[in-house]
Amino acid sequence: MSNSRNIALNVLLKIEQDDAYSNIALNNAIKENKLNQLDASFVSALVYGVLEHQITLDYILRQYSKIPIRKIEIKTKIILRLGILQLLFMDKVPESAAVNESVNLAKKHKLQKSSGFINGVLRSITRAEVKYTLPDKSDKIRYYAIKYSVPQELVSLWLKSYGEENTEQLLKSLSGRTSICARVNTLKTDREKLISELSKQNVKAEEVSFLPNAITLENTGSVERLQSYRNGLFHIQDVSSQLCVELLEPNPRQIMLDICSAPGGKSMTAAQIMGDRGKIFACDMYSHKLRLIEANAKRLGITSVVTMLRDGAKGNKPLVLADRILCDVPCSGLGILSRKPEIRYKDNLIDNDLPDLQYKILCKSAENLAVGGRLVYSTCTLNPLENNSNAARFLSEHPDFYGVKFQLPKGIMRAFDEKEYEITLMPHTANTDGFYIAVFGRKAKN
Repeated sequence: MSNSRNIALNVLLKIEQDDAYSNIALNNAIKENKLNQLDASFVSALVYGVLEHQITLDYILRQYSKIPIRKIEIKTKIILRLGILQLLFMDKVPESAAVNESVNLAKKHKLQKSSGFINGVLRSITRAEVKYTLPDKSDKIRYYAIKYSVPQELVSLWLKSYGEENTEQLLKSLSGRTSICARVNTLKTDREKLISELSKQNVKAEEVSFLPNAITLENTGSVERLQSYRNGLFHIQDVSSQLCVELLEPNPRQIMLDICSAPGGKSMTAAQIMGDRGKIFACDMYSHKLRLIEANAKRLGITSVVTMLRDGAKGNKPLVLADRILCDVPCSGLGILSRKPEIRYKDNLIDNDLPDLQYKILCKSAENLAVGGRLVYSTCTLNPLENNSNAARFLSEHPDFYGVKFQLPKGIMRAFDEKEYEITLMPHTANTDGFYIAVFGRKAKN
C-alpha cells in the first residue's frame, strides 16, 4: 500500500499543479501502474478523499502547524493532507501506518527536512483527545464551508439562492462516489436484455424507475473493458442528461442541432429516441472532441449524427433550420462537484463571464429554430445567474419564443418554486447530478 500512497501523491500533484481532471489523472495512473482492484480502490479513496475534504484538512492542519499553509512546500502539504485524511477520515487505516508511511513518503521524495515536521504534526493529532473542533454554528457560512469543504462564496450563493435546507442537503451529497448511470442503446437491445447481459459480466445493473432505458451500474471496474460496452449496447450518461433529451422530444425524420455536443452523449440518446432516422448535427469548437463524438457514434452503430466544427457563441458556420435544438452550454460545473471535486477549488468559481457567454450561445442558437420547433437550454451547474436568470432574460428579449410547460416524471420533485418551463435538478430531490433545464418553443412573429 506504500506505493499506492506515492501514486496518490503524484495524482494530486498533477491536479493541483497542472489543473488535470481528477478522473482522467487517476485512471491514467491506475493503468500505468497496473494496479490490482484493491490497490486501485485505495488510491482512489486517497485521491478523492483529499479533494473532497481539502478545506477541512487544511483547517485541521492550521491547528497543529506553526508554519502558515501558504509557506508549506507543495509536496509536504499534500503528504500532510493524505496523512490527516487517513488518521481522521479513513477508519480502516491504522494510525501507525498513516504516520509512518507519510514520513517514508516524504523521505522518498527527498524531503528530509519536512519528514520531521510531518511526523510531529501527525503524532500530535494521534495524541490529542479532541482532534479538532468546527467553527461555531452562529457563522453559518464558515461552519458549512469547513464542515463540508466548500468555498464560503459557494455556501453563500446556495444559501441565498436555494435556502438552508436545500443547501445542507446539497453539501451532504458532495461526499462519496455517486452512482454510474447509463442509457440503454435501444437500437441494439432493450433494458431487460442488457441488465441480464451485464449480470453475466458480474456487473450489477438496476432500472431507474422513472425514466425509460436508464440504468444504474455497480461493480463495473473499468467500463471500457466490458464486452457489452465495446459492443455498443449502452453509453454512460447521468439521468439528468437523459431527462434533458427526453424533454427535448426529438422525433424520427427531424433535423436536430446539438450546439455544444462533445463528448456527444445527448446526441447519441436523441439518435436512439429518433430510431436513428433523421439528422443530428453535433457541433463543437475543437476537432479532437469531434473525434470523440464520431467514435461514440461508431461504437453505438449510429449513422444519423454528423459532426461540425463550430463556435457556438460566434456562429462562425451557418446552420440549417432545425426542428429541435439542444443548447447544453459550457458552465461552472457546480452540479457535478461529487464527480469532479477539484472544481470547487477553482478561481472565479462564481464571479466569472460564463453567464454572458452562455447567453450569446443561446441567442445565436435560437436563430436556427424553425417555427413550431423546440429548444432546450441546459447546464450542469447550480447557479441561478447561469440558469434561471439567463432563461428569463431570453424570453423577455425574444417575443417570438415562449416557455414550454412540461410534466416531470414521477420520482422527481422540485427543490423550490420555479417557472413551469424550467427545473433545477438536485441530488436529494431527483437522485441525479445538479442540473438545470429550460424548454422553449418558437411561434411565428406577429
